[in-house]
Amino acid sequence: MATILVTGGSGFFGTLLIRQLLDDGHKVGSIDLLPNTIVHPHLRSVVGDIRNRADLDILFDDCRPDAVVHCAALLAHGSISDKELWSSNVDGTRELAEATAAAGVRKLVNLSSNCLWGQGFHRPVTEEDEPAPCELYGHSKWEAERILHARQNSFATTTIRSPTIIDEGRLGLLAILFEFIADGKRVWTVGKGDNRYQFIYAADLIDAIMRALGQDRSHIFGIGSDAVSTMRETFQHVIDASGSRSRLGTLPKLPAIAAMKLAHHLGISPLGPYHYRMIASSFVFDTSRIKAELGWQPTLTNREMLLRAYDYYQRNRREIAGRNGVSAHRQASAMGVIRILKWVS
Repeated sequence: MATILVTGGSGFFGTLLIRQLLDDGHKVGSIDLLPNTIVHPHLRSVVGDIRNRADLDILFDDCRPDAVVHCAALLAHGSISDKELWSSNVDGTRELAEATAAAGVRKLVNLSSNCLWGQGFHRPVTEEDEPAPCELYGHSKWEAERILHARQNSFATTTIRSPTIIDEGRLGLLAILFEFIADGKRVWTVGKGDNRYQFIYAADLIDAIMRALGQDRSHIFGIGSDAVSTMRETFQHVIDASGSRSRLGTLPKLPAIAAMKLAHHLGISPLGPYHYRMIASSFVFDTSRIKAELGWQPTLTNREMLLRAYDYYQRNRREIAGRNGVSAHRQASAMGVIRILKWVS
């Protein structure tokens, strides 16, 4: 069994990944700004910052990992400044790359994002499509990819460009949608809701990472679910399956997006430039390369995984409301001005 170092190991996805690695018999080292909730004899967990070389060197020396999985990233949520986000995602990746090379580790899997693009596509997005981010988070993830690519003579990097990761416990902005459904409020689409926006089931992404750890060459892969339904169809599936009283409604596209831009400018909305640009757009990765080269296949559709996430929210709603000191995706985002829309729904 291998020893794997995971950055961002206390986050929503990092926690799921570490549990799977431990279940499979691996030893794991974890570094995160927040403490890890997992206690296991084969887990060495450090509360630290990937920008701090001393924190990294201690973990590399203690664990002597065979590979690194880089999940750590700050999101443009809450009170995080632009400077802090860029420093963590870019400077942190640079420090990690240097520490990985210095430790002689020959393999790194990097979790990237569909936020590398800020516009929709009328076709599947391939690994050859040039990234074009529209906001700082996307720019930081693109710069992180380039930092790791520049170290390809030191170690092999497999970058997996991921859409929104869904599983039980995924909250963040999704919790706003879930609250509308749980309270029987009208669920709104921007435009007709006929756009197709791909998700990825967390267990399927973990499977891809495990397969990538067996590779000795550098790769870039897009990943995501198959048979991507429209957003309208996906929302309706959750409403019907949960027995909610919610109905679907449509907001006119141009006025709605203009209102979202204004709300972001005024600092009263959790939705940033990526969200208001993509909320009525289609974005689906072409996953033929990762299927062919890793033998990977997705197991859940958008509708199935979103229903799982909603069921978790419904079962744990009271406890979720009291959470603090956890990562952004493990707590509900504040609605801001969207609460007015809920009142009139």
